Amino acid sequence: MAATIDPARTELLSDSGRHTLIQRFELGVEAGPDTGRSAASRGARLVIGSEAGAELQLDDSAVSRFHCEVVAEGGRIHVRDLGSRNGTSVDGVAVVDAILHPGAVLGVGRNLIRFRAGPDHVRIPLSPRSRFGTMVGSSAAIRAAFEILERAAATDATVLLTGETGTGKEAAAESLHMASSRRDRPFLVVDCGSIPPTLLEAELFGHDRGAFTGAAASRIGAFEAAGGGTVFLDEIGELAVELQPKLLRVLERREIKRLGANHYAPVDVRVVAATHRDLRAEINARRFRSDLYYRLAVVELHLPPLRERLDDLPLIVEDLLGSATPARRAELTSARFLGELAAHRWSGNVRELRNYLERCLVLGVALAPVPDDGGDAATAMTAVVDASCPLPRARDEATRRFERAYLDDLLRHHGDNLAAAARAAGVDRAHLYRLLWKHGLK
Repeated sequence: MAATIDPARTELLSDSGRHTLIQRFELGVEAGPDTGRSAASRGARLVIGSEAGAELQLDDSAVSRFHCEVVAEGGRIHVRDLGSRNGTSVDGVAVVDAILHPGAVLGVGRNLIRFRAGPDHVRIPLSPRSRFGTMVGSSAAIRAAFEILERAAATDATVLLTGETGTGKEAAAESLHMASSRRDRPFLVVDCGSIPPTLLEAELFGHDRGAFTGAAASRIGAFEAAGGGTVFLDEIGELAVELQPKLLRVLERREIKRLGANHYAPVDVRVVAATHRDLRAEINARRFRSDLYYRLAVVELHLPPLRERLDDLPLIVEDLLGSATPARRAELTSARFLGELAAHRWSGNVRELRNYLERCLVLGVALAPVPDDGGDAATAMTAVVDASCPLPRARDEATRRFERAYLDDLLRHHGDNLAAAARAAGVDRAHLYRLLWKHGLK
């Protein structure tokens, strides 16, 4: 298939269906301290920054370590600031995330960088399968992810999974484990965001008897308990700074020291980590160690949000319906119903879709998805009033929609910081965490 330059359409599927073509792009510094430096994309993402690992590395002191990235995603090419000190601009306008057009000029530190469409396309390999473990989909976006997971499963490499809440990071981690040579050994999940730092250290590394008040007996931690298997560290971006060097030692030397112990013990374990945060922005903010990031991201995979792979809805819905009766399955897979699903934003992604379908099955009716247009909780309450519904059901649905809208707004207001959100809501973090799970937001 001959590649043609079409800036408005960056993704093309090859005739064989075994790879997708993404428009190559080029960046060149035309003015500023780093004039003359340039880089061309070799994949879907290109990072600009002062860090040695950046594809376009700049020496300008006004440039952050991970300053911004240019991404081919969802059929467009856009630039995303990574929480840099001095911000990013496009044609003189400060931006956080903006679509780029050929000829656009990026302002990064004191440099002006010209963006151009390249002369050809980058080939991204796709898995021929529409299922990897418990994950399903036939879109190019998810099959590219399957291809990376399949290759990673054949190794013992540490994997970092990134993506929005509900995109299936835990499912990807467990599917990776089941496809690996460690499949017959334990798969243990440790959620770094739901366990207080004072307890998380013992949860991960274990403790000896008498290590602290109440430690009446020795206890092994996750890294020892998983012996020969996989430890999945969910929400790794929440890991306290003081625990990060200890995790780094596990990744570098495959050894741990229990709390209260005097010696290190070897562990045989694979580590898969996941986060909804951008760890590069966390590094810029000095909340995450760069050496730990590189150890975690031996293989880094970004899982696409559901809104960027709506073609997968029929397969996902069919899979999630499980043992539903033929009549219910026919109703919930009809073209009309799937069209309603495709019109919804699904900010909670596949997890939100699963919760929604379960609710439809329990109530025995194909409910319209909750409007996800950024409205407030009062709007969500008003939208559900329906006198044709029995009062208890209408009340439950109104409460559910209010909670969902309230939590969505709460997280957005506090930048996904669970501790701050819990304080503002007047509830403890564990209760907030349960509510987020209930509504598919965690």
